[in-house]
Amino acid sequence: MKSNENIPEDLPKISRRTVLIVAAVGGLTLAGFFLLGLWPRHERIKEREAMAREIQDQTIVVQVVRPKSTQKPVTLTLPADVRAYAATALYARINGYLASWKVDINDRVKKGDVLAVIAAPDTDADLGQAEANLKQQQTNYDLAQATEQRYQGLIATQGVTQQQLDQYHSATEQARANVGSAAATVERLKALTGFETIIAPFDGVVTVRNYDVGALISAANIGPGQELFDVAEDDLLRVFVNVPQAYSPQIKFGQPVVLALEQNYPGHRFEGRVVRSAGTLDPVTRTLRTELEFKNDDPAYRIFPGMYGEAIFTIERDRPTLTVPTSALLFEADGKLVAVVDHDNKVHFQKITPGSDYGTEIEVASGLSGDERIVSNPGEQLTEGVTVSPAAAGPDTPPAGPGAPAAPASAGATENSRHG
Repeated sequence: MKSNENIPEDLPKISRRTVLIVAAVGGLTLAGFFLLGLWPRHERIKEREAMAREIQDQTIVVQVVRPKSTQKPVTLTLPADVRAYAATALYARINGYLASWKVDINDRVKKGDVLAVIAAPDTDADLGQAEANLKQQQTNYDLAQATEQRYQGLIATQGVTQQQLDQYHSATEQARANVGSAAATVERLKALTGFETIIAPFDGVVTVRNYDVGALISAANIGPGQELFDVAEDDLLRVFVNVPQAYSPQIKFGQPVVLALEQNYPGHRFEGRVVRSAGTLDPVTRTLRTELEFKNDDPAYRIFPGMYGEAIFTIERDRPTLTVPTSALLFEADGKLVAVVDHDNKVHFQKITPGSDYGTEIEVASGLSGDERIVSNPGEQLTEGVTVSPAAAGPDTPPAGPGAPAAPASAGATENSRHG
């Protein structure tokens, strides 16, 4: 029995000519598809090349401005550290117990006011003993002096030898020295017992009180937090600022200055003056330590020592300076540059030294003469030596073109050689 799935053996054979025709048709079909895909790509490449040549041949249009001359004052704002005009910690100079205290924190005191009293019975007893010893030594001295005087009268009758008289004189001098030593001990103990009363060294306010009545007081306790009281004179304040080196020669004694405490009194300004400075720059920060002075006599705007604020200086210029738009700056590794368009309308990159920043404008300390045409907003397409078509960006800039009256970059400045 034969299976229906068997392939017949008498099928007709495909001729070689047919195979060649089919292969040729397939090859032609593939070639056609390839050409159809290659042609649009070739056209796009041609269009891009033509566009690139057109852009390359096209002159870049830039907006140019002239540097502006200004003599407006410089506003210098610096961090300010507010401190009391005088502040001191009062420590015990005698051992004892705190008998009483008369003031507490935030109490205002006058110079000489009693702040506290220390009970020191041991020192008081030592003083009594020293005073008794002084009386005893004074009595011994009086006796020695009288004895010497009696024997002095016998020297003429030879009732006493010169050696005996010298001995009596020596005893008198020794008694005199003992009196002086005893008196010095009394004075020392009196001075020591004088420290039993703690008094205010100046007018001010009590800012710290650390001990209560009955506390053991030791003269050896002189570390932080072991003082009896802290007193600060806050009717006049010292404010310290660190002025940068660039502005330090322009800060003068007596110059007015404004203090702003925005965290406490927004919008309010305190007026003071410059009183002194360190006279030398800090070698680490290159700043000048400067002291300002402010009165603190307004109860509605009371300033507390230890506050942080801002000191605002208004510095008048001695001579005009140039400014350019902030957008004209280029930041490179070797400094800040501006793009200058010369009289041939070619771009040169000029290195400058910037000064104060006014937001939309920035001061040029050096690098420009003032006659240059500056590109107000240079882009990445600008390179050194490229020819541009300048257009005035403001009423102060005359129309530019070949032969326009524009000076090249300052000869004394350094150019940055950027290459396209």
